[in-house]
Amino acid sequence: MQRNSTRPRLLVTGDGKNVVGHAGSRLLCDLADELGLTEALSVAMAPTKQRRRGHDRGRVLVDLAVMLADGGEAISDLAVLRDQPALFGEVASLATAWRALEAVDEDALARIASARAEARRVAWAAGADPGFYVIDFDGTLLNSHSEKELAAPTYKRGFGFHPLLAYLDVTGEALAGKLRPGNAGSNTAADHVEVLDAALFQLPVDPKKRQVIARTDSAALTHGFIDACRERAVRFAVGHDLTEPVRTACLSVPKRRWQAAITADGADERDEAQVAEITDLVDLSRWPDGTRMIVRREQPHPGAQLTFTDIDGHRFQVFVTDLDDEDIAYLEALHRGRGRCEKRICDTKDTGLANLPSANFKINAAWMELVLVTQDLLAWTKLLCLDGDLARAEPKRLRYCLLHAAGIITRSGRRFRLRIADGWPWTDQLVAAFTRVHALTT
Repeated sequence: MQRNSTRPRLLVTGDGKNVVGHAGSRLLCDLADELGLTEALSVAMAPTKQRRRGHDRGRVLVDLAVMLADGGEAISDLAVLRDQPALFGEVASLATAWRALEAVDEDALARIASARAEARRVAWAAGADPGFYVIDFDGTLLNSHSEKELAAPTYKRGFGFHPLLAYLDVTGEALAGKLRPGNAGSNTAADHVEVLDAALFQLPVDPKKRQVIARTDSAALTHGFIDACRERAVRFAVGHDLTEPVRTACLSVPKRRWQAAITADGADERDEAQVAEITDLVDLSRWPDGTRMIVRREQPHPGAQLTFTDIDGHRFQVFVTDLDDEDIAYLEALHRGRGRCEKRICDTKDTGLANLPSANFKINAAWMELVLVTQDLLAWTKLLCLDGDLARAEPKRLRYCLLHAAGIITRSGRRFRLRIADGWPWTDQLVAAFTRVHALTT
């Protein structure tokens, strides 16, 4: 049978000169340098190194973070950067990268956190400050397919770890995280308070001067966490279980109290959804002064499986807050926005969290810190360097459009030039992004 192909016939050879792949990933290296992150991490890791010679461990951490953003899943994937010295410079060997991770102890983690906070301050001063500060807290499960230190059975009958993470909603920055055994409790107040403090340490704003909101599901509805928020001048919006007294209160709300719920952007009303405040119908005396309870009811979407908590054909969602805004539809939409945190977690797993590299818990904790650095770099790239749909893109699309772009490195005099492939649909956006990065500190 004769095949009629519309593709041009190619003669494939291996003699291309100065051609580089993953050229867009160099953007993340330059961004880390311009924001001072590379230098700050070098200072943070300096006490872990006995000899001056050899690779700078702070630079090693940045290269590992860039590798994760580029789609790498294991430390060995650092070879993608190491095999292109004309593009990425001298990149550490696999053994050197392992030694850098092994050197990250509790003291080093604290110094790395300080380095991240300083780079965030520079990034926000350059234009990444969102002006509205909502911190989302949520846990997730990581499956382990081999024996790893502190891996344990999870509540979903899996085996692995149960990290707790905190993100800044508007920017998508990963502020803090705590790697925990798989059997760690979902509502462990001490862990939530620890992650809260770590997240607040990352913010360049003072909660006493600028409103900061802690937003989470009912797992954080503990007196320890709520009291910690109040002590730190942080407002809260926390999910509440639909207990029997709360269900009774929901059913006893007078019709005149129900008002239309609004969409997440506040532009339109939500179909078949209403909100009401039930603070006076429940006992909130155990919670701090000013605590309110707000409920949303809505018709389940077609095909949804009803549960025993769905009453009179309505699905109810309840949360408590100490925000004093009189517009309860706005407050309910604000709390409903925590659903974006699940997408942040998906992106985090797509940039290294899903594959912890070691049997050693300390190394895995250092790896998770690198994942947070990676999330920050991607968030700052979108905030400071990109426009349009790419400024809202997930990691997979950024790789496809920008990070994995090809180019040619040329030399003229003493200057090297990276020429991005002509005809690639996103060449202009990538060139503009490099230009913006290099202008950050000029």
